[in-house]
Amino acid sequence: MIGGFMIHVSSLSALDRVTASLQSFDLLTLLSPDYPQTDWSAFACERHLWLAFHDIVEPMAGLTAPDRDVMQAVLDFGRNTLHQRALLIHCWAGISRSSAAAYAIACGRNPGFERDIAIELRRRSPSATPNRLMVRLADDLLARGGRMIEAVESIGRGVEAREGEPYRLPLKWPIGSGPIG
Repeated sequence: MIGGFMIHVSSLSALDRVTASLQSFDLLTLLSPDYPQTDWSAFACERHLWLAFHDIVEPMAGLTAPDRDVMQAVLDFGRNTLHQRALLIHCWAGISRSSAAAYAIACGRNPGFERDIAIELRRRSPSATPNRLMVRLADDLLARGGRMIEAVESIGRGVEAREGEPYRLPLKWPIGSGPIG
């Protein structure tokens, strides 16, 4: 099945193109609180979760930072996506918030593969720069003892880009152990 066992990461502007390639998917939307209310029903996803917070890595006056509740919701949503459906995550640019969520969900489902997942994330998306605060929160919630933080730091900042190209990240690890879509 196209998309099964995969996390698809997209920018908002590429969402139509990515959804057209998927048969069955869950949609995780990560946009700023000031993004206008939108009817997402045209995407015909199985489940949809919209979380509103700014793409910041430390609290700033007047902005909403990702927090433990946001990251718990991300992890829970990813945990409840069935293997026969794809998981599509998007934010504004498809670089920071969505990459952090994809990384956190993959790590949540695959303890011990934090470094491998980070390396594969970089291989599949040269521009991905996972939001460090989101990664730190997920590392804490998943009790990974800093392994997720270290792995993301080891791949460094992605190449400069205004918007990332859509990419797919395996949901099941090790990636050579079965069908990955």
